[in-house]
Amino acid sequence: MEPDDSGATDGGLEEIDADTGNFFEKLDSWVDGFFSLLPNIGIALVLLLVFWFAAGAIGRLLCRMGHRRDRPSLGEVGGALVRWAIIIVGVMLAITIVAPSVTPGDLFAGLGISSVAIGFAFKDILQNMLAGILILLRQPFEVGDQIVSGGYEGTVERIETRATMIKTYDGRRVVIPNADIYTDAVIVNTAFDKRRSQYGVQIGCSDDFDTACKIMEETCAGVEGVLDDPAPEALPWSMDADGNTVRLRWWTKSVRTEVSHTYARVIKEVYNALDKAGVDMPYPTRVLLFHDQTEETDGIRGKQREGWPRAPEGEPPAAARIESALRRSRAEDDGQGRDGRQGEGSAG
Repeated sequence: MEPDDSGATDGGLEEIDADTGNFFEKLDSWVDGFFSLLPNIGIALVLLLVFWFAAGAIGRLLCRMGHRRDRPSLGEVGGALVRWAIIIVGVMLAITIVAPSVTPGDLFAGLGISSVAIGFAFKDILQNMLAGILILLRQPFEVGDQIVSGGYEGTVERIETRATMIKTYDGRRVVIPNADIYTDAVIVNTAFDKRRSQYGVQIGCSDDFDTACKIMEETCAGVEGVLDDPAPEALPWSMDADGNTVRLRWWTKSVRTEVSHTYARVIKEVYNALDKAGVDMPYPTRVLLFHDQTEETDGIRGKQREGWPRAPEGEPPAAARIESALRRSRAEDDGQGRDGRQGEGSAG
């Protein structure tokens, strides 16, 4: 038993010594390989630095070109994309220098497979990036334009690859994904220098259309902010239940502040001018009659009083008396002229 035990022990030690020797041999070969690759690694690092500085210089050049052509956002985005593309190419070339067994074809094949996986994983991000590039290239609007998109209205602050940022008129920032802007309708309020505003003014049924339109046009033309070309115009537009409507149109600069401030001035001045000229501006008037359904004539057309109080014996119904009084009042107004006439929409 002792010889056998001593023989087994010696075999185990020999195996351990052999494994240790193999490990040191492999470590020695790795060190030798590393030192043999040192020149390749140095060349690869130099190549990376060259591509890095070249990418930065080309990116800055594209940014300056974009600023000179008044398209700074496109210059920044294009410079960033070209810079990263050059850096990726530099990394791939450096890998082929360090590991000569790896060919550029293998790298491009691996890049193609990984790009498909990345595309599925970051589909929304890539979609917004592509939409942002197309927006910058086609340029439907620029930084500083006032737009309406997705229910939000404001001034474009910045166009990035992922989203477009606008500042609303009440001082808030809205970040809208570029894919939404590119696929949905966008209103560009400042695409042109001029913008038309309009307002419907209601006048009395017995007022003259021509007189009212002339007053509105002359008054609107003298308001600050209203452009002379095209000139303001007032058009008879409709005959409504409470009066006749005139559509007043005028042009201003397309900037929001000009549009809103001029709009307020036009409404004020036109109202004052029409009121001074005696043109009636009625408001809706309704008469409510309460019927208690307790009289013998209720339900008989032509006889029921529809809520009017019962007339004394020998006198006409209340509705007939009111209609007669209105006719006499109108006849007196026609005789005295419009200066003494009480407007339909004025206070008593």
